[in-house]
Amino acid sequence: MPRYDFRCRSCGATFELRRAMAQANDPAVCPQGHPDTVKLLSTVAVTGVGGASAAPQQAPSGGGGGCCGGGCCG
Repeated sequence: MPRYDFRCRSCGATFELRRAMAQANDPAVCPQGHPDTVKLLSTVAVTGVGGASAAPQQAPSGGGGGCCGGGCCG
């Protein structure tokens, strides 16, 4: 179940709720009981696999076959 972050406009508390995606935009009540809350925009950081090269790989050089560059037609 996804986690959603909220902030209470009354007391400033930040809290999270786990709820179904269908309930993502439903109102939330803060732990102190205040109903005036706002859902926060969550960000996700995705990083690459450690040790992977960031340099693009080049196609091997040499003949590719066929009549355009394969050396078979003259």
